[in-house]
Amino acid sequence: MHKIVYNMKEDSLAYKVYLEVRKKILSSQLAGGARLVESAWADKMAVSRVAVREAFMRLAGESLVEFGEKGGCFVKKMTVEDVKDIRELRELLEIGALKILFSKKSKELIEDLELICNDFSDMVSKGYYGGACEADVRFHERIIEGTCNSRLIAIYKNSNIPLFHMKLGAIMGQMEDYLDTEKEHRAIVDALKADDWNKAYTTLVHHLDRGEQEALELV
Repeated sequence: MHKIVYNMKEDSLAYKVYLEVRKKILSSQLAGGARLVESAWADKMAVSRVAVREAFMRLAGESLVEFGEKGGCFVKKMTVEDVKDIRELRELLEIGALKILFSKKSKELIEDLELICNDFSDMVSKGYYGGACEADVRFHERIIEGTCNSRLIAIYKNSNIPLFHMKLGAIMGQMEDYLDTEKEHRAIVDALKADDWNKAYTTLVHHLDRGEQEALELV
């Protein structure tokens, strides 16, 4: 089935809603199966239900949400096949991007990644786990953006790659996930600073492997 392309003006209220809901889905703050209520989102975003409906239509065209047979809009659940496909796609794109970064040696990029790591750590320490998940998404997006390759950036953005391994919460097992994520992110940044490709490569692969395994436990 071909993906429906839903055009939307970037300065529209519908686009504002689309970006916010998309962010919540990709950062695991809206789990698969969660119902999206038009009226609630209209109130939350201070927009009309028409704008919300338009945003939901675009999200459906990008396979992030789906409409139920009896009505209602729901965050699309991931299957085992989805998780494996995402894992393979992330490895192709992010390791390729990392390789490009090593050839560019951008000090500004490294500083940005360090700031994102600090933001992630700060969010976790304050119990803002949704914000921590968004910082995790930003870390990987910044790696892709750092390549300055417009085609690669477009492919990554249009793929709507979710943060499927992070679990919201603060119980021990989940907290270990946050701590492991921070440790792996900082190890990648340290490897970039030290020009240590092997460390960066093995850390990112381990990071993606761990994400896949934890996501499969939730499917």
